[in-house]
Amino acid sequence: MTDSERPYRVRMLYHPAIHVPSLEEAEDFFARVFGRTSTNFSVVMPNPPAPGHSVGYSTFTSIADVLIDSLEPKRYLTGGVQRYPDIDAAHLYTTGWYVEGVKELYRELRAQGFRVVDAREEILEADEWAGGPSPFYGLRQDTGLPYRFFESFPFPLDPRTAEGWTVPEVDDADPLGIVHASHHTVLTSRPDRAVKLTVDVLGGEIVHTGRDELRGVSGPYVRLADAVFHFAAPEPGSAAAADVSGASGNGEFDTYHALTWQVTDLQRAARHLEAQGVRIASRSETALVTDPATSLGVPWGFATDSVPGDDR
Repeated sequence: MTDSERPYRVRMLYHPAIHVPSLEEAEDFFARVFGRTSTNFSVVMPNPPAPGHSVGYSTFTSIADVLIDSLEPKRYLTGGVQRYPDIDAAHLYTTGWYVEGVKELYRELRAQGFRVVDAREEILEADEWAGGPSPFYGLRQDTGLPYRFFESFPFPLDPRTAEGWTVPEVDDADPLGIVHASHHTVLTSRPDRAVKLTVDVLGGEIVHTGRDELRGVSGPYVRLADAVFHFAAPEPGSAAAADVSGASGNGEFDTYHALTWQVTDLQRAARHLEAQGVRIASRSETALVTDPATSLGVPWGFATDSVPGDDR
């Protein structure tokens, strides 16, 4: 199906979600290391939308062209039940997309064999998506990650949804000199599944296939809307392989491993990271990767070069 034939369009990346053991810890990390403030979701939803539904369970942090959602599982209740298990260490969980024509996408996903679920992780069997403010999700067994699909709508904590928004210029006061997100690393043993979803169904494009030398992972880079994903298989003995082995599913599921930022000056970024107690796990002349044990559970990447084929 060509772009002109699709009755839907992926507009932009939704919010990458990090599950954290403490919202206060996450807020402190983003303030110290990224120089960004965070806002609790209770500002938007001060009262429970339904009985047994909690509030104040997540914070949002805007960094260049990405809005990060830090969620503390033990605070998140729906129907009086904690939805996600407690965790001891933070980890990226999932992301998703804002979509124009999400009802049409719902039909196409099911037609292509991708099962979808609701917020209770119950498989949706209806021929049509009922709509509303909540998303539907890809069933992890079929999509690798439980990606979220939202109809495009303005969200008060997401500046990108404002009409006319553009990626802000690099702030001279930014301690990391972030230009924009370079790419998201998703570890997978089934890159064909990821490509079928993001390219064949969602309309992305493979812009490069290659190895990330610092992470020890290889696979296709897919540009979809405003973001690039590296769907990569980890090499034995790499930190990425250890991350996969620590996840559930025995390789059946994908792992949202990392997010890499393009920066103006790698030396400047490295100095700031080290000053804030963030260890550098690996480094080259043009990129570095942090030690997740010192950086909110995420091996953040910082690079001065763009992904080959990414013309942003």
